[in-house]
Amino acid sequence: MTAHDTALTIIDTASTTRRVLAAPPSERAELLRQVRAPLNSMFPFIPGGPDQFEIHRGTYGYPIEGSDARVLDALARLEDADAWGRIRRALAEGIAALTSAVPDLSVPDLTVHLTVGDPGDAYFMDEIRGLSAFGGMSGYIEITVWPHDVVLDRLEAIAVHELHHNVRYGPGGVVWDPMRVQLGEQVVAEGLADAFAAELYGERGWTHFVDDVSRERDVVDKVRQALDISGMHHFMPWILGDAGARRLGLDPVGVPTGAGYAAGRALVTQYLGRSGRSAAEAVRTPWRQVVGGDAQ
Repeated sequence: MTAHDTALTIIDTASTTRRVLAAPPSERAELLRQVRAPLNSMFPFIPGGPDQFEIHRGTYGYPIEGSDARVLDALARLEDADAWGRIRRALAEGIAALTSAVPDLSVPDLTVHLTVGDPGDAYFMDEIRGLSAFGGMSGYIEITVWPHDVVLDRLEAIAVHELHHNVRYGPGGVVWDPMRVQLGEQVVAEGLADAFAAELYGERGWTHFVDDVSRERDVVDKVRQALDISGMHHFMPWILGDAGARRLGLDPVGVPTGAGYAAGRALVTQYLGRSGRSAAEAVRTPWRQVVGGDAQ
């Protein structure tokens, strides 16, 4: 599909969130499953489909009890910022940029779900600074945010970062085999997606929970030396860092939050510099080609 015939479905989650929170607490979990039904095909490999309430909880979605006023205030802040309209326009701009760079690129129709996150979750709020997003399943983008000023400023960049992933792993793109995929693939994918967002939106493109500590040379080198690790079940400690590993019940590997993103930025920046290509042009470039002689 081209930029002109890709359908964008931006779910009206402002209405669905209010619908859930207006219901008696005992009915909210089931209602949340119902309003998230448009995402049921997002994980086709799950027999019988996913439990959307558990997916919501696992991606730091708002609590169904105890924080109603804060969640509704956050929802109003997203509405005041025209979050849904900005995401739609950013995705259209991103699709245009990708298909201009790669004219025969196939861009799937997209269903986009923007969710208010859990203000009581310290890891979500403090460590990953109010952002959890996923665009790796073709045709779907889910974004969970707490709308503080930095997140609101970065809405467009967040959306096109996930778009880059969606196209990379879409029809005709990179095949993600969960058991055989190597860490280098995700590290490079995060770097390319951030670089693509930066091509469109400047400094706002770079993932904001990655700090100077994560970008230090020894951290980047440590991740680079691990790029050949196989199996996606090993990746999160390297991508998200030790705090994320502990949150997921995994063994820390001795790197700070966002280390995988920082390593991806370094590797991709080097590749784009030496190749003269853009991150849009490199949307489906194999990771080993990106790291070149830098892989260990």
